Amino acid sequence: MSESDPQAEPKIVVDEDWKSRVQAEKEAAGKTAASSEPAGPSKTAETTAEPLPAASFELLISTLVAQALTAMGKLPDPIQGHAVVRPDLAKHYIDLLGMLEQKTKGNLTRDEAGMLDEVLHQLRMTFVTTRRETPPDKQAT
Repeated sequence: MSESDPQAEPKIVVDEDWKSRVQAEKEAAGKTAASSEPAGPSKTAETTAEPLPAASFELLISTLVAQALTAMGKLPDPIQGHAVVRPDLAKHYIDLLGMLEQKTKGNLTRDEAGMLDEVLHQLRMTFVTTRRETPPDKQAT
Protein backbone atom coordinates (compact mmCIF):
# COMPACT_ATOMS: atom_id res chain seq x y z
CA MET A 1 0.00 0.00 0.00
CA SER A 2 1.19 3.44 -0.81
CA GLU A 3 1.03 6.53 1.30
CA SER A 4 -1.52 8.12 -0.99
CA ASP A 5 -3.96 5.21 -0.61
CA PRO A 6 -6.94 6.54 1.39
CA GLN A 7 -7.72 3.12 2.84
CA ALA A 8 -4.29 2.88 4.46
CA GLU A 9 -4.71 6.04 6.54
CA PRO A 10 -5.83 5.43 10.11
CA LYS A 11 -9.27 6.68 10.94
CA ILE A 12 -9.77 8.75 14.04
CA VAL A 13 -12.91 7.88 15.91
CA VAL A 14 -14.16 10.55 18.28
CA ASP A 15 -16.11 9.18 21.21
CA GLU A 16 -18.08 12.03 22.72
CA ASP A 17 -19.31 9.96 25.71
CA TRP A 18 -15.91 8.87 27.05
CA LYS A 19 -15.95 11.21 30.07
CA SER A 20 -19.24 9.89 31.38
CA ARG A 21 -18.10 6.27 30.94
CA VAL A 22 -14.82 6.93 32.79
CA GLN A 23 -16.75 8.60 35.61
CA ALA A 24 -19.13 5.63 35.84
CA GLU A 25 -16.19 3.21 35.95
CA LYS A 26 -14.55 5.23 38.75
CA GLU A 27 -17.76 5.19 40.78
CA ALA A 28 -18.20 1.44 40.27
CA ALA A 29 -14.58 0.80 41.28
CA GLY A 30 -15.02 3.01 44.35
CA LYS A 31 -18.10 1.06 45.46
CA THR A 32 -16.29 -2.25 45.00
CA ALA A 33 -13.23 -1.03 46.94
CA ALA A 34 -15.37 0.37 49.73
CA SER A 35 -17.26 -2.89 50.17
CA SER A 36 -14.05 -4.94 50.31
CA GLU A 37 -12.21 -2.69 52.77
CA PRO A 38 -12.15 -3.75 56.42
CA ALA A 39 -14.45 -1.78 58.65
CA GLY A 40 -12.47 1.01 60.20
CA PRO A 41 -13.39 4.08 62.13
CA SER A 42 -15.79 6.23 60.17
CA LYS A 43 -18.54 8.66 60.93
CA THR A 44 -21.23 6.04 60.36
CA ALA A 45 -19.41 3.53 62.59
CA GLU A 46 -19.14 6.15 65.33
CA THR A 47 -22.82 6.98 65.25
CA THR A 48 -24.07 3.39 65.17
CA ALA A 49 -21.63 1.90 67.70
CA GLU A 50 -22.59 1.58 71.33
CA PRO A 51 -21.20 4.36 73.48
CA LEU A 52 -18.21 3.58 75.65
CA PRO A 53 -18.89 3.19 79.35
CA ALA A 54 -18.14 6.16 81.58
CA ALA A 55 -14.66 6.24 83.07
CA SER A 56 -14.82 4.96 86.63
CA PHE A 57 -12.71 3.39 89.33
CA GLU A 58 -14.68 0.15 88.96
CA LEU A 59 -13.97 0.02 85.22
CA LEU A 60 -10.24 0.54 85.83
CA ILE A 61 -10.18 -2.27 88.39
CA SER A 62 -12.18 -4.56 86.09
CA THR A 63 -9.77 -3.91 83.24
CA LEU A 64 -6.74 -4.82 85.35
CA VAL A 65 -8.52 -7.89 86.76
CA ALA A 66 -9.30 -9.11 83.23
CA GLN A 67 -5.65 -8.70 82.27
CA ALA A 68 -4.50 -10.62 85.35
CA LEU A 69 -6.98 -13.44 84.70
CA THR A 70 -5.87 -13.64 81.08
CA ALA A 71 -2.23 -13.85 82.17
CA MET A 72 -3.14 -16.67 84.56
CA GLY A 73 -4.78 -18.60 81.72
CA LYS A 74 -8.29 -18.23 83.14
CA LEU A 75 -9.43 -16.26 80.08
CA PRO A 76 -8.31 -16.90 76.49
CA ASP A 77 -5.55 -14.69 75.19
CA PRO A 78 -7.22 -12.37 72.65
CA ILE A 79 -4.30 -12.55 70.24
CA GLN A 80 -3.57 -16.29 70.34
CA GLY A 81 -7.20 -17.35 70.87
CA HIS A 82 -6.43 -19.82 73.65
CA ALA A 83 -5.32 -19.70 77.27
CA VAL A 84 -1.68 -18.81 77.85
CA VAL A 85 -0.19 -18.85 81.35
CA ARG A 86 2.19 -15.96 82.04
CA PRO A 87 2.81 -15.86 85.80
CA ASP A 88 5.21 -12.93 85.53
CA LEU A 89 2.57 -10.84 83.79
CA ALA A 90 -0.17 -11.97 86.17
CA LYS A 91 1.99 -10.96 89.14
CA HIS A 92 2.62 -7.60 87.48
CA TYR A 93 -1.12 -6.86 87.21
CA ILE A 94 -1.75 -8.03 90.78
CA ASP A 95 1.10 -5.80 91.97
CA LEU A 96 -0.40 -2.87 90.03
CA LEU A 97 -3.69 -3.38 91.83
CA GLY A 98 -1.86 -3.61 95.17
CA MET A 99 -0.03 -0.35 94.47
CA LEU A 100 -3.34 1.26 93.50
CA GLU A 101 -4.82 0.10 96.80
CA GLN A 102 -1.94 1.67 98.76
CA LYS A 103 -1.96 4.95 96.83
CA THR A 104 -5.73 5.42 97.11
CA LYS A 105 -6.07 4.39 100.76
CA GLY A 106 -8.42 6.83 102.49
CA ASN A 107 -9.64 8.32 99.19
CA LEU A 108 -12.05 5.59 98.11
CA THR A 109 -15.68 5.07 98.98
CA ARG A 110 -16.47 2.10 101.19
CA ASP A 111 -17.76 0.17 98.14
CA GLU A 112 -14.68 0.94 96.05
CA ALA A 113 -12.29 -0.03 98.85
CA GLY A 114 -14.26 -3.23 99.51
CA MET A 115 -14.27 -4.15 95.83
CA LEU A 116 -10.53 -3.61 95.50
CA ASP A 117 -9.79 -5.58 98.67
CA GLU A 118 -11.99 -8.50 97.55
CA VAL A 119 -10.57 -8.52 94.02
CA LEU A 120 -6.99 -8.52 95.28
CA HIS A 121 -7.72 -11.38 97.68
CA GLN A 122 -9.36 -13.47 94.94
CA LEU A 123 -6.59 -12.77 92.42
CA ARG A 124 -3.86 -13.66 94.91
CA MET A 125 -5.57 -16.95 95.78
CA THR A 126 -6.08 -17.74 92.09
CA PHE A 127 -2.44 -16.88 91.39
CA VAL A 128 -1.20 -19.32 94.05
CA THR A 129 -3.52 -22.05 92.75
CA THR A 130 -2.48 -21.43 89.15
CA ARG A 131 1.22 -21.62 90.02
CA ARG A 132 0.67 -24.99 91.70
CA GLU A 133 -1.44 -26.39 88.82
CA THR A 134 0.68 -25.23 85.88
CA PRO A 135 3.97 -27.04 85.21
CA PRO A 136 6.84 -24.70 84.32
CA ASP A 137 7.10 -26.14 80.79
CA LYS A 138 3.48 -25.06 80.02
CA GLN A 139 4.08 -21.46 81.02
CA ALA A 140 4.82 -18.88 78.36
CA THR A 141 7.84 -16.75 79.00
